Amino acid sequence: FVTFGSELAVVSMLPAFFMETFELTPVMAGILGGVFAIMNLVARPGGGYLSDKYGRKKTMSILVAGLAVGYLILSQITSAWMLPFAVAAVMMCSFFVQAGEGAVFAMVPLVKRRMTGQIAGMVGAYGNVGGVTFLTVYSFVDTSTFFMVIAGAAVACLALVQFLDEPKGHMH
Repeated sequence: FVTFGSELAVVSMLPAFFMETFELTPVMAGILGGVFAIMNLVARPGGGYLSDKYGRKKTMSILVAGLAVGYLILSQITSAWMLPFAVAAVMMCSFFVQAGEGAVFAMVPLVKRRMTGQIAGMVGAYGNVGGVTFLTVYSFVDTSTFFMVIAGAAVACLALVQFLDEPKGHMH
């Protein structure tokens, strides 16, 4: 919910955020906003790899904590920031979000192997629910509060991740 939902919501609002905050052209704001989604190419498979190598609970704990910190940092961005630092903050946050998604998908076949497709579909569907939820929040609050709401949701998820049980016989 937090990893997928926040990605969908942030990718939708980042170009407008860059335009308003840094007075950029729509094209430049779109390019810089797209950096969040481009991180998918490396980070999502990397999150799955880390989850397989080091365990689901440890990996998810680190990644969800990282995305919470990332969103807290994004909540502090103002026009006083240098643009390269704002883009670097977006990329850092995006890495943890996308890697968290990879780690979530690494758990899918462990739930019930014969239902992997259905479970993967539900994971994606709940991500869309998260995206709509976070964008609804964004329609009522300013950008800084929006990022703090996502960070708060991530902290709640971090607490829930601590209840994950590592499946026996599935780790190397």
